[in-house]
Amino acid sequence: MKQTNFASKLEKLATSTLVSSLTGIQRGIEREALRIQPSGKIAKTPHPEGVGHPLTHSSITTDFSESLLEFITPVSTSAEQTLAQLRDLQKYTLTSMGDEMLWPMSMPCFIEDQQDIVLAQFGESNIGKMKTLYREGLKNRYGSMMQAIAGVHFNISFPESFWLALKESEQDDSQLQEYISNKYLGLIRNFKRELWMISYLFGASPALCSSFLQGKQSNLPFEKQGKGTLYLPHGTALRLGDLGYTNSEQSSLKVMYNSLTEYVAGLQRAIRCRSDLYEGIDDFRAQAPKQLNKNILQIENEFYSPIRPKRNAHKNETPTQALSRGGIEYIEIRALDVNPFSDTGISIEQIRFLDVFLAYCLLKDAPKMSWEEQQVSDQNLQAVISTGRDTNTELQRGEEKITIAQWGEDIFSGLAEVAELFDAAHDNTLYSDTVRDLATWVTNPEKTFSGKLVSSLRETGGDSAEQALDIAKRYKNEHLGAEYQYYSKADLDKQAAQSFEDEKAVLENDTLSFKAFLQDYFEKA
Repeated sequence: MKQTNFASKLEKLATSTLVSSLTGIQRGIEREALRIQPSGKIAKTPHPEGVGHPLTHSSITTDFSESLLEFITPVSTSAEQTLAQLRDLQKYTLTSMGDEMLWPMSMPCFIEDQQDIVLAQFGESNIGKMKTLYREGLKNRYGSMMQAIAGVHFNISFPESFWLALKESEQDDSQLQEYISNKYLGLIRNFKRELWMISYLFGASPALCSSFLQGKQSNLPFEKQGKGTLYLPHGTALRLGDLGYTNSEQSSLKVMYNSLTEYVAGLQRAIRCRSDLYEGIDDFRAQAPKQLNKNILQIENEFYSPIRPKRNAHKNETPTQALSRGGIEYIEIRALDVNPFSDTGISIEQIRFLDVFLAYCLLKDAPKMSWEEQQVSDQNLQAVISTGRDTNTELQRGEEKITIAQWGEDIFSGLAEVAELFDAAHDNTLYSDTVRDLATWVTNPEKTFSGKLVSSLRETGGDSAEQALDIAKRYKNEHLGAEYQYYSKADLDKQAAQSFEDEKAVLENDTLSFKAFLQDYFEKA
């Protein structure tokens, strides 16, 4: 009955204006990748100088460490163009990396000691030093190993023509931006309810190198293979689990998504609330600071969430200040593992699926979500992370226990309806084809990314590192042997040179001492 109602609702919404507006969806991708030595160990060299300055280059920078590259595409309405840009950025960077390669997995390569993970350096400007000190804080709060994990962030926004058509069809009389923000928050709530599906389909971190644990014991039922590979036979995405990119201290924050005011207030509490856990770590006021401040979050970016509402910030504006000023502009999906089966870390099929899945989350009813419901959704995610490919695994949906296959069938029924809208907009069947294919993965767990990785691992009997190293070598050769598709080498050389000039300008414009700069920043935050 629920899906029948959803199909009926879609039929009413599917005006020609709304359908055609789907071609105007804007996307951007941020892909992280560790630099590795030919041996498969983490690279200890500085950020490749030839690609530009990491502080001011808009497309090639670093994340936590000097060895964790981040490639950022410009906003585009063409998914194919976005992937072409990503390939060019990776090719260009590889030409400045000597014999180093890009690790094609989310969980890190062999790391002998956490000291091998060198903090990212952004120069001597105040903002550059702030970025490095923030990472020093992350290191001292959570350890460097967690920060060596790589992921893919998918940013998406729907065009104004879409919002106007949707607003008219729903006969909503609120202000446009208020309407947009509320609909995006509804998308987020539904995404959180069914986030487990992303982990099931695209989780690609069922295994890790035992060096990641640094001798610590884990309660997870790992099986061991090769010299030091640990894996969960039915696991999907260790990156999203308790071993991965999480922060248990933040569970006390109770950040909610029922209104923009509520969300902003929750985050702002966190950046102002002192943490007993981090009280003993020297902050920026000390002679030798080890973190920015002693609050639960040093800055808002520290908040770990698989999905975030975003707005492009003005100069000296924090993320929540930008949201309060202008409302939600786009959504950032942070739940994607690096896809080892794609040279860009994300495939065109994934992008098409995400388009449909996020539109589905947006268009269906989105009841308010209590903190208890958020905890249930997280428990469902953890169940899928650990045993998602076990067909006996059950999830909690409302008052009922339900298998992944049963819930998945309901979800894909709705996705099929939404995919038809995208097909009509693009005058092809690519979206429906993708959804139809991925629907078979729900009843065939071996087709999922994690399923294929574990099958390959068991077939070889070796280590997951050997598997990854072979992929890294192949992708490097393919990138270096390919022609540029979107940029030219001259374009990228120009961007690199300009980034150094821009960094000099940032440094020259500093008028305060570093301590005074941070004091001023936190007073305004």
